[in-house]
Amino acid sequence: MPSWDYSIKNLDPDRTAIASGRDLRISYKAAYEICNFIRGMPLSKAQAYLEEVVKKKKPIPFKRYTGKAAHHGGMEGWAILRYPVKAAREILKLLKNVEANAEFKGLDTEKLKIIHIAAMKGPKMKKYIERAFGRSSPFFEQLTHIEVAVSEEE
Repeated sequence: MPSWDYSIKNLDPDRTAIASGRDLRISYKAAYEICNFIRGMPLSKAQAYLEEVVKKKKPIPFKRYTGKAAHHGGMEGWAILRYPVKAAREILKLLKNVEANAEFKGLDTEKLKIIHIAAMKGPKMKKYIERAFGRSSPFFEQLTHIEVAVSEEE
């Protein structure tokens, strides 16, 4: 089994909790935008917002990956908005996991704040679709790694 390392170092183990999701079958681009949006939020607020995204009540603003996206109203200052339901569901599971890790350590879950969350590209699953006349077309799926760290704020 591989040993995973986190990109954030020198965390105080008495006041922080970490969790990671590896080889998730979600869109890297959607995960990147969600992570950038919820970074720095209180954990309970981020969980509530992602639950609204799963219900398609509130959108996620896309700042970097905006190609061929329609403009939407609904959020002041951002024109490109999307509802990445599958990625939001997986990141919500990860936030619940880090909350359980913090509770196990004895941290106050009401005072937790997301200090680090990052989405990174994982390996590609290489598949091929059979075609006519003995040919095939490649079908590659990009897997995603996500890591999150929360800290107890005063």
